[in-house]
Amino acid sequence: MTTADDLADRVRDGELRIHELEEHADHDTAAEARQLVVERETGVDLETIADYSFPAAEAEPNIENMIGAAQVPMGVVGPATVDGGAADGEYYLPLATTEGALLASVNRGLSVIDVAGGATARVTKSGMTRAPVFRVDGVAEAAETVEWVGENFETLREAAEATTSHGELLGVEPYVVGDSVYLRFAYDTKDAMGMNMATIATGEACEVVERETPASLVALSGNLCSDKKPAAINAVEGRGRSVTADVVIPGDLVEDRLHTTAEAIAEANTRKNLTGSAKAGALGFNAHAANVVAAAFLATGQDEAQVVEAANTITTMDTREPDSDDPDAPSDLYASVSLASLEVGTVGGGTKLPTQVEALEILGLRGGGDPAGSNADALAEVIAVGALAGELSLLGALSSRHLASAHEELGR
Repeated sequence: MTTADDLADRVRDGELRIHELEEHADHDTAAEARQLVVERETGVDLETIADYSFPAAEAEPNIENMIGAAQVPMGVVGPATVDGGAADGEYYLPLATTEGALLASVNRGLSVIDVAGGATARVTKSGMTRAPVFRVDGVAEAAETVEWVGENFETLREAAEATTSHGELLGVEPYVVGDSVYLRFAYDTKDAMGMNMATIATGEACEVVERETPASLVALSGNLCSDKKPAAINAVEGRGRSVTADVVIPGDLVEDRLHTTAEAIAEANTRKNLTGSAKAGALGFNAHAANVVAAAFLATGQDEAQVVEAANTITTMDTREPDSDDPDAPSDLYASVSLASLEVGTVGGGTKLPTQVEALEILGLRGGGDPAGSNADALAEVIAVGALAGELSLLGALSSRHLASAHEELGR
C-alpha cells in the first residue's frame, strides 16, 4: 500500500511531480503527501491547514494540488424578510468573513428592515455572457460577419444549445473595433452561475461563425464579457443576474434604531456614494456592497473573484413624505440597492462542497429550483437585501457619527 511518506519521498527524489500524486493514491493520501513535501521544504507545520472535514475527493473539481482547507469564520444574519419574485419569507443568510463588525452591522440593518415590514427584491435581468474576439481583414469583412450573425441567430442558438441540456442562448450582440469583431453571447443558465456552460456553448457557436464568415477566432474570451474585472459594460448591460432591492423605513424608526434622520442619511448617500464615487471615477456608487456579497459568496460556494463585478452596485437613498397625519412626523427613508452583475448559482462549482451545501440548506436554496432558475434568483434577491441592510446600517452609522465608536465598542 502506497503511503503519504512514500509519495513525498518520490516527489523529493524527482520521480513524481506534485500534481501527479492522485494517479498513485487516493485523494486524501495525495493531499497528506503534499503536506509532508511542503512541511519539509518550508519548515512550516501544516496541522491546521491539514485539519479538514470533507473527503478530498469531493473537492477534486474545485482545486488542484490540494494540501488542506482554508477555514474562514462563518456567521449568520437575519432573518432577512424578503418579498421577492422568487424569494418569499424570512431567510437566515450565512456570511463568511474575517472582517470584524461586518455581520453586526448587516444584522442591525436587517432588524430595521424587518420592523419596517421587510424589503422588496426583484431580478430584473438574467444572462451569463461570453464574448469571443475574431480577426477579419478590415471593416468590410467585419460588416459581413456582423450581418451574417444578425441573420442567423437560430443557427448559432442550435449549435450553442447542443452542448447543454439547461442553457438557453438569449442573444448575440456584435461590436466592431477596426479589424476585430467581438460577439457578446448571453445565456440563461437557470440555477447554475453558468460561466463554464457559456464558454463551452460559445465555443461550438464560434466554429459555425468561422465556417460561414471571413472571421477567424483569436480568443474565446475577448474581455467584452467581461469576467472578473471592473467593466462599464457589466454596470450598464448586466451580467449574471441584475437584481434590485428596496425598502421604505418610517421616520420614527430611523430615529429610534439608527439614531439619525432620513434627511441625514440621504445627504450622506448623495455626497459619499454618488458625488464622491463620481469624483473618484468609480464604477460602483455604494458604501460597501462588495463586503456582503463577498461574505455570501464564500459561504455559499460562489466564484469569489466575481465579487469585483458585484461592486458595480448603485445605492440610492431619498426622503419620502411620512404616512401620518401628524405635521411634525419625521420624513420616511426610501433606500435601494441595484446590483447590475451578481453572478450566483445554486448548482455546480463550489456549491457542491459540504460546507457550502449546508449554507445553501440554511437558506433553503440548495440545488435546482422549480421552476429552473428560481433558486438562483431567490439567492440573488436575498443577497441583495443583505447588501441593502449593510448600506443602510453603514450610512446610518456615518450620518450619526457612530462608525468609529461602534468599531471601538466591538473591539475591532
